[in-house]
Amino acid sequence: MRIARFSIDGNVAFGAVEGDKPDELVLDIIKGIPFAEFELSGTKVPLSKVRLLPPVLPNKVVAFGRNYAEHAKELGNEVPDAPFAFFKPSTSVIGPGDEIQYPSFSEELHHEAELAVVIGRMCREVPRDRVKDVILGYTCANDITARDVQRREKQWARAKGFDTSCPLGPWVETDLDPSDLTIQLTVDGQQRQLGRTSEMIHPIEDLIVNITEAMTLLPGDVILTGTPAGVGPLAVGDEVSVSIEGIGTLTNKVVKRG
Repeated sequence: MRIARFSIDGNVAFGAVEGDKPDELVLDIIKGIPFAEFELSGTKVPLSKVRLLPPVLPNKVVAFGRNYAEHAKELGNEVPDAPFAFFKPSTSVIGPGDEIQYPSFSEELHHEAELAVVIGRMCREVPRDRVKDVILGYTCANDITARDVQRREKQWARAKGFDTSCPLGPWVETDLDPSDLTIQLTVDGQQRQLGRTSEMIHPIEDLIVNITEAMTLLPGDVILTGTPAGVGPLAVGDEVSVSIEGIGTLTNKVVKRG
């Protein structure tokens, strides 16, 4: 099931996305929230009549860096022996179609296409064989990075946590095997990144075991699983799209921060 979060007539709701052709998609409004038992209302609205929002509002975004060997190599970094985590705050999250604001303190903004895992229930110290039980589904993410700031500052908080640096969407796909999916990114229609999730150094199970050893994850929290090689610069006016097999496409435009 594809679960979207959207607004219509000033109201926010979740809905199940139905249909195959982009111009014929409809939303069956959900009674309740997707983190508990819910029913479909049978009330349907065309996707074209709503504004898609970030599919979840996470309490926290836990991101894992250097989880694709070729990406680590292209930036001159060693491949970490264990998962390497950092945080993006909830205020960094935006949805499909929202604007990425080029931060005034950076002159080198980069894109990073990523598969995002959405947590479905509160969990900690999750054993590896129970990881699937705590996952609601998967969505597309773009780990927007102020690369010059990342190089200059020892902490990544500003480089990767600024407002609008975490586009998510367009929806959460709950029925998906994430082990070997095509992940790609284009800028103004030109391909910049192309890889497969099977190229991850540490698979999703290891990432969730690693982080839940240290902290509790809450429903709606998001795990970013790393980016394949091909990261590169973004400029004001660029339209950047992340596409992941079996999920869909997340598109955002870069604007000057006002």
